[in-house]
Amino acid sequence: MNSKLTMGLTHVFLIIFGLIWIYPFIWMVSSSFKTNASFLTSGSNPIPEELHWENYARAWNVANFSSYFLNSVIITLGTVIIVVLLSCLTGYALGRVDFPGRKTIIVITGALMFIPTGYTIIPLYELMKFLGLSNTIFGVVLAESSGAHVLFILLFAAFFSRVPKEIEEAATIDGSGFLGTFFRVILPSAKPVVATAVIMQFIWTWSSFLIPLVLTLNNPELRTLAVGMLSFVGKYQTDWTGMAAGASISLLPVILIFIIMQRYFIEGISGSVK
Repeated sequence: MNSKLTMGLTHVFLIIFGLIWIYPFIWMVSSSFKTNASFLTSGSNPIPEELHWENYARAWNVANFSSYFLNSVIITLGTVIIVVLLSCLTGYALGRVDFPGRKTIIVITGALMFIPTGYTIIPLYELMKFLGLSNTIFGVVLAESSGAHVLFILLFAAFFSRVPKEIEEAATIDGSGFLGTFFRVILPSAKPVVATAVIMQFIWTWSSFLIPLVLTLNNPELRTLAVGMLSFVGKYQTDWTGMAAGASISLLPVILIFIIMQRYFIEGISGSVK
């Protein structure tokens, strides 16, 4: 009886904690259906008096979110492909190949995690300007793809280090080369880690603000959704409900990606190996 009571109290606590945790999201979505006047007067009440769908139309058309959404999709997909490809190749080399200085490189790679992004934005901007890629979509993709991506590299390295060597040996006997073995044999077994890297990099790039802002200052048409939120902030007033609608639109792809790939994400984090 005591165990059932404890379990019941635990569930009640977790439900209450979960509601508190997701309340800001619920409040944001409900605010996207209010008028600016009711937004300012309703306080923390999440229930709108009536649904104002025109806030979404205003965010999509007037605030140019239709173009910003397309820019975000292109930049995010390009960045995810480059980052995941480079991270898995680097992780494969560090996790499977025994070469001189391997441990030193792993330590240095781990230390790079502590370098704040803000300290690299100026040299990154100067590099993109030198390459003639500032104020271009490809420049933003390349800038977002830069960096050590230490977490993904270490995840892939840890995963690949536990894959049985007999698999590689069998592929080598069949005449497969280094890259052939990696792409046809090793990488397909790393679906959980790939999904983890895809989800996390997707979220980071989709919500990235500083790099897209700096690299598109002279070309506002290339803004992403995160930077486009500035469209709702005027000199004398702010369109709060339009901003809430824009934020709801920008969060929808992230939620869908996580729901679709959550099973692989959990397996990748736990480091499971089939």
